[in-house]
Amino acid sequence: MLLGTNDFLDNPFKTRDDVIKGCIALLDPLASHTSKGGALLDIGSTATHYDVKAVALEAFARPLWGLASLLAGGAKYEGAERWVKGFNSGTDPKGEEYWGESMDKDQRMVEMSPLSFAIAMAPEVFYDNQNPEAKKNICAFLQSCIGKRMPDTNWLWFRVFANLALRTVGSDFHNAEQMEKDLQRLEEFQLPPHDKEGNDSASAGWSRDGPEDVKQLDYYSSSFAIQPAQMIYAKLAAKTDPERAEKYRQRARDFLADFVYYFSDDGAAIPFGRSMVYRFAVIATASTMALADIEPAAPLTWGHVKGLVLRHLRYWNDANDIFRSDSTLNIGYRFDNMNMTENYNAPGSPYWCMKAFLCLAAPASHPFWTSEELSWPTDLLPLTKSLPDPSHIMCRQGDHTFLLSSGQAPHYAMRHGPAKYCKFSYSSSFGFCCPTGDMDLGQLSPDSMLSLKDISQGTESCDGETWRIRRNPIDAKIIGRGSDKVHLNSKWKPWKDVKVETWLLPPQNEKSNYYLRIHKIKTDRKLLSAEGGWTNYGQGQDGRALIQSFSGLMSKGGDQEQGWSRAVTSGGAVGLVDIPYKGSNGKRQGQLVQIDPNSNVIFSRGILPSLVGEIEPGESWLVTAIFGKPSKNGKTEGWEEAWKQIPEVPSWIQ
Repeated sequence: MLLGTNDFLDNPFKTRDDVIKGCIALLDPLASHTSKGGALLDIGSTATHYDVKAVALEAFARPLWGLASLLAGGAKYEGAERWVKGFNSGTDPKGEEYWGESMDKDQRMVEMSPLSFAIAMAPEVFYDNQNPEAKKNICAFLQSCIGKRMPDTNWLWFRVFANLALRTVGSDFHNAEQMEKDLQRLEEFQLPPHDKEGNDSASAGWSRDGPEDVKQLDYYSSSFAIQPAQMIYAKLAAKTDPERAEKYRQRARDFLADFVYYFSDDGAAIPFGRSMVYRFAVIATASTMALADIEPAAPLTWGHVKGLVLRHLRYWNDANDIFRSDSTLNIGYRFDNMNMTENYNAPGSPYWCMKAFLCLAAPASHPFWTSEELSWPTDLLPLTKSLPDPSHIMCRQGDHTFLLSSGQAPHYAMRHGPAKYCKFSYSSSFGFCCPTGDMDLGQLSPDSMLSLKDISQGTESCDGETWRIRRNPIDAKIIGRGSDKVHLNSKWKPWKDVKVETWLLPPQNEKSNYYLRIHKIKTDRKLLSAEGGWTNYGQGQDGRALIQSFSGLMSKGGDQEQGWSRAVTSGGAVGLVDIPYKGSNGKRQGQLVQIDPNSNVIFSRGILPSLVGEIEPGESWLVTAIFGKPSKNGKTEGWEEAWKQIPEVPSWIQ
């Protein structure tokens, strides 16, 4: 794809000026998509569950996360006038570009957040120089979300932000009672503290994205919503609400000690959960610490926070495929991909990524900018850390950054919810897959999952046309937290007479590229099982598919043998090995699955090493060693020796 000048791509992201250039590179291409009045942006034709006018408002509002930060930090941008004009026409009830007041549970409520942020952070640009009627209209529009029904989630922050903006400009529409009510409800989402043994004594700063029955703790609990909202509130309400502001600041310091584990040495984040189309918004927690002037707690320093932000931006600076030919962002993760989206992902939705630029609100003299960039603090933090709140074991071994997971599940019928929350592991290098169907393994794309199919032919229970995967882990818990025996245990029931219990063990030494899965399966029916490792880039050294599902032809780098399968490509080396255990013979058939195009969030063409075998009624055990060694600078080297180091089941878990 040919792109015009784009100062985001190949940007070194070393200095504040580099980050400003990167921000402007995302703002400039929107000019040609902006309406005459400035309030409506049209950059695509794909649909969402909300109306067309709200889609156009979203595309207008979300870039303000970056633009308002840039202006608040003292930089200039000539194109800001488009947004100043748009605030006027978008809030004018008599104008053609009027956004429309907020109704109950309206998408407009979401966009109140960046609109209000812009007014509160840079009122002299977006509000003070408006005429009296426009000022009245802006305040009336923001006030329209107050008193309306709102989802009991992070959305409550959007109304808090509307009230913050109204208070900033001295509007009579400011509703202090509603703001306090929302803040108190949001506080009820906060999780109790833990120390390393799981006792309630030391905080980690995590919050659910909703009431107690919500089992999703993803980037919404951090960068997409809650942590930046708390820090921005602490910045804007430092004088009016100092006690709460300090509580939010301390929470950010506590949370950062967990949050750093979601990033690899090269800055890549571990894709996990919904809304990954927001891309580099995942770094907003670190970026907002600069905006809110929240110095990290020891042993972390401003240099570490700076490194997290800049390395993550650099991870994206070669991602040509996230841009359309006019340099606007497309919908997807590492490439244009509608398969992994949610029903609320509009063409303008990816611009929530502009939260990555919140650090620009910190002036050039701030220690975030003046400190030397520091690498990931390998010398200060352990390489494995268990996080009880999200039920994750974070792993940084063998040149690989990934997490083991059990205990999370989607709390509503989102698209591909089990794929986004219920897999056994998620990797910063190999991503995760979303299915395109469930008729065969290529459609199911069950990476990091155990898939089961009923093959008890001739019985009433047989439904062997489709596969079943883990949708809702039961009784999930981290065992041995704070020790070298830490692991995850969980159960699930694909049918009423089938029960699967799973243990997940992180690598048993710092250099190992393997982690272990142990499954105990009790079944009254005959099953076919397929266990998937990590997905890899799907083309071999000859530029052809590593394995072609239609013909069965295989390129160099692919192996499928009895007891193991492996794929070595420019993406790295991945595979899995069947280990004999408690009566199992360790001889499941290795199978390389050419997954459907656009299944994986990182690789548009993917290959999935798998093990396939039958399970007879009764009790069975499956033990699998999962291998992953990412490439470095496009080269896959040193994997052969690492592959030979197949782990044994440790005696302490037997």
